[in-house]
Amino acid sequence: MTVQVAAHRKPRQRSLGGPTARTAATLALAGAATATGFDGTAHAEPQLTPAQVKATVDTLYQQAEAATEKYDGAKEQADTAQRRLNALHDETARKQQKLNSARDALGSFASAQYRDGGFAPAWQLALSSDPDQYLEDAALAERAGERQAATVSQVREQLREIEQLRGAMRVQLTSLRARQVELRRQKTAITGKLDEARRLLARLTPQQRTEITGDGAAPGRASRSATDAREALARAGSAAAPDTRAAAALAYAYAKLGSPYVWGATGPNAFDCSGLVQAAYRSAGISLPRTTYAQINAGRRVSRAELQPGDLVFFYSGVSHVGIYVGGGQMIHAPNPSAPVRLAPIDQMPFAGATRVA
Repeated sequence: MTVQVAAHRKPRQRSLGGPTARTAATLALAGAATATGFDGTAHAEPQLTPAQVKATVDTLYQQAEAATEKYDGAKEQADTAQRRLNALHDETARKQQKLNSARDALGSFASAQYRDGGFAPAWQLALSSDPDQYLEDAALAERAGERQAATVSQVREQLREIEQLRGAMRVQLTSLRARQVELRRQKTAITGKLDEARRLLARLTPQQRTEITGDGAAPGRASRSATDAREALARAGSAAAPDTRAAAALAYAYAKLGSPYVWGATGPNAFDCSGLVQAAYRSAGISLPRTTYAQINAGRRVSRAELQPGDLVFFYSGVSHVGIYVGGGQMIHAPNPSAPVRLAPIDQMPFAGATRVA
């Protein structure tokens, strides 16, 4: 009898791919993050070095500032919609008042007709004791009737206009509500990013925070930084502004060194980046849009090599940050909530473009 021995085959291994691979990678990362040397205690978060905290916080601030510019744009649109809604409401009220006056006039005419009995003209002529006077009165009545017909036509037109205004008000109200929803969404995004940045910075020592933000937390530090900046500028001999309007904008920006950064603020005591630029040029008699992505198109584009003091310099691919160039490779800008309005090199962020508005 021949005994057949079944071949022992090694099970075929399947390669990891798709969801299986992603799950394995996730588990591996989780194990690496929670593993400890001796006591086996799991840690919810890995310890970040100051350099890692700085990189993360910088990213959070950039994301918050991009959301801030969207918030600023939505707020500008909401304010515009509110002003239009108010103007339509006022115009509707004025037209309603005119309509009420016209209706009152028609009511008085109808009452007079009722009191006169509304007799047919032939009967009134026959019963009149003074036919000549009657004919004169009839001519006046005919002209009065024509005027009343015109009043009726005006009432109809006013009713149509009021209905159109009410339709426009409904459109503006819808627009306003949409802008308000966007405001709330961007506000949530901003505060979430800033809260996370604050939480990370709170894990550092005061000295580490100072090294990361470039600005100390001690009282009076901001004002000393502003004074030091002005003195440094004087020593460096910054190039003069090319015209009086640029000079006025720069003077305003210099005066605001040390002012706090507050998202959505346009001064006079606090600013976000585009708010500072807008306020500076407003003081020079030039009206600029509210947001960075609108400000970059508000003047003539210039290259980095052509920069002059007073030019607006923009950063990041989404054009989410702006400063005012002061010469010597420096700008004045409102950086983020961790630092006040201050001088900084334009090389510290990815350059996106420049605009000359003066």
